[in-house]
Amino acid sequence: MRIGLIGTGRIGTFHAGVLSRHPDVADLVVTDADPGRAARVAELTGATAAPTVDALFGRGVDAVVIASATSSHADLIARAARAGLPAFCEKPIALDLPGTLGALREVEAAGTQLQLGFMRRFDAGYRAARDAVRSGRIGRLHTVRAITSDPAPPPAAYLPLSGGLYRDCLVHDFDILRWVTGREVTEVYATGSDGGPAMFREAGDVDTAAALLTLDDGTLATATATRCNGAGYDVRMELAGERDQIAVGLDGRTPITSTEPLGPGPADKPWPGFLERFAPAYEAELDAFVRLARGELANPCDGHEALRALRVAEACELSRRERRPVRLDEVPSAL
Repeated sequence: MRIGLIGTGRIGTFHAGVLSRHPDVADLVVTDADPGRAARVAELTGATAAPTVDALFGRGVDAVVIASATSSHADLIARAARAGLPAFCEKPIALDLPGTLGALREVEAAGTQLQLGFMRRFDAGYRAARDAVRSGRIGRLHTVRAITSDPAPPPAAYLPLSGGLYRDCLVHDFDILRWVTGREVTEVYATGSDGGPAMFREAGDVDTAAALLTLDDGTLATATATRCNGAGYDVRMELAGERDQIAVGLDGRTPITSTEPLGPGPADKPWPGFLERFAPAYEAELDAFVRLARGELANPCDGHEALRALRVAEACELSRRERRPVRLDEVPSAL
């Protein structure tokens, strides 16, 4: 196959390395808003650099991987759909519901495939948790606790473009909560704190957030996130059932220290960031996309799944602003 990769920033460079090594990818074409950066990545990976997006589409690619700036996602998804090409896109489709719905309409009209980059679905720990819940091994699930903590804030210039902590960060937790439990969120109550660096207040964002989520079977879930977790990158999920309690993301690199006399000490090598923590999951999701594009696999995370996670994030943002519980049926969903 010939794959086109749009965007060669941090995650795009990682994807270029994975795709260049994939046995079913015979040719990789990369492009970026910075042609020099695309050329450097091409040289490192043995790919071909295209000077523009137009040039990339003109190379006869069989599928497209979108890892460019968020503001470009919806337009590129629509362009791939109109070209009849399957597309993989890093989340989000767009930063708002109208943009998301517009891009999904293009995919629906073209009848093409769109896979979204929710990599936690391919992580071994989350997959084992899903199996434990779905099989009934832990009994009736009554409580879920999800945590996403970044070790340091992103650059100030990124914040106004990110969509905010719920859409940019916690949307992963909302997606994986649905995927692991098989349930839908019906109501949220969310709040946030902007007591950290001033750049969060200036962007109208928060550096720390918490949400209480009610699922359609009555299960209660909490989801918390922060940009200021100096101990390291910490992503976990705890699921408590009537028979057992299990945890995802708890290992020798989890950046947490027990205060108990016999408890474990600090991690020798805590996770520094998302690429290191989820590298195998990122590789697995791209392999799934290649197989999807070849017609060998059903879509593991289509645009409708991304829309459902975004609706939860939108409900949380509304709850934070208005300081009230918000039901999911207050957030538009129709294509």
